[in-house]
Amino acid sequence: MQIESIRQRLRALGAMPLHEQRVLRDWLQGRPHDQGRRRPNDFLPKRLREALPQIDAELHGLARLLSSHPTEDGSARLLVGLNDGQTVESVLLPRDGVCVSSQVGCAVGCQFCMTGRSGLIRHVTSGEIVAQVALARTQRVVKKVVFMGMGEPAHNLGNVLEAIELLGTEGNIGHKNLVFSTVGDPRVFERLPHGVVKPALALSLHTTKPALRETLLPRAPRMAPAELVALGEQYARLTHYPVQYQWTLLEGINDGEDEMDGIVELLKGKYAVLNMIPYNTIPDLQFKRPSWDRARAIARSLHQRGILTKLRDSAGQEVDGGCGQLRARAVAADPRKIRIYSR
Repeated sequence: MQIESIRQRLRALGAMPLHEQRVLRDWLQGRPHDQGRRRPNDFLPKRLREALPQIDAELHGLARLLSSHPTEDGSARLLVGLNDGQTVESVLLPRDGVCVSSQVGCAVGCQFCMTGRSGLIRHVTSGEIVAQVALARTQRVVKKVVFMGMGEPAHNLGNVLEAIELLGTEGNIGHKNLVFSTVGDPRVFERLPHGVVKPALALSLHTTKPALRETLLPRAPRMAPAELVALGEQYARLTHYPVQYQWTLLEGINDGEDEMDGIVELLKGKYAVLNMIPYNTIPDLQFKRPSWDRARAIARSLHQRGILTKLRDSAGQEVDGGCGQLRARAVAADPRKIRIYSR
């Protein structure tokens, strides 16, 4: 279900805008309908009240918890089932965050990512995206949503922006706490500034070298790192939120002094934060995770050179649950779930 189709169904049952807001807000915030100043019997149209049990069941069925994999840092990888039998991953993050998926699979094909190895199977609807947040709220408090799970949000832009608007208006989540993550796509920079809700932006950089970026991200739009940073800086100044630049640290590939010099050249003076994330090991890929001491030394050096750098660990490393790995194990158990998306 898409959010607009849910709204149309509510309207067909006699809902006015205030009634729509109430039903959607209760769903997103995990509240019973009989809470609040206005009780359903006094406020909602009769036909809508009568249909609420079925509507609630369908909304809660959009994303079902199949398994949970907690880690020592307070995060938890969730394997989430969708109505058609497909699965995606969500991550409960420390400090009241959740990371959601926007696609089943991914078309970008990042060489170091498990998700991209399956290709794109299908888009996740706006209703299914929001349902991942509603599901997360049954587990713990959620005050931040990051679109950094499976898939490339720019390739599913309509659904992602529809979900962001609902989360930022009825979901009780601050706009700067909605984080749109992308490898970079001109459509993102055209559409995000005009939304009712303007999310914070995270850009997957990973290298300052154009040729290496094309190798690591083979099907990303051909945007040089300098062009990506220039567009990110425009959006940062417009929204007054710093852009988060994502850098998966790969031993012997993008952890050299030449790359550190390139980072300083690109980001010094920019309204930016560099999130440096040591690679989350996938056993049959050739990439290696640098030692934590090495990663810490790199982050410290960049910070000393004027680049605000945050060293982050990828949630799920200790449970072999890097992005896409839980789903990969589930698909291995049931290969019928692999169906490549076609228009």
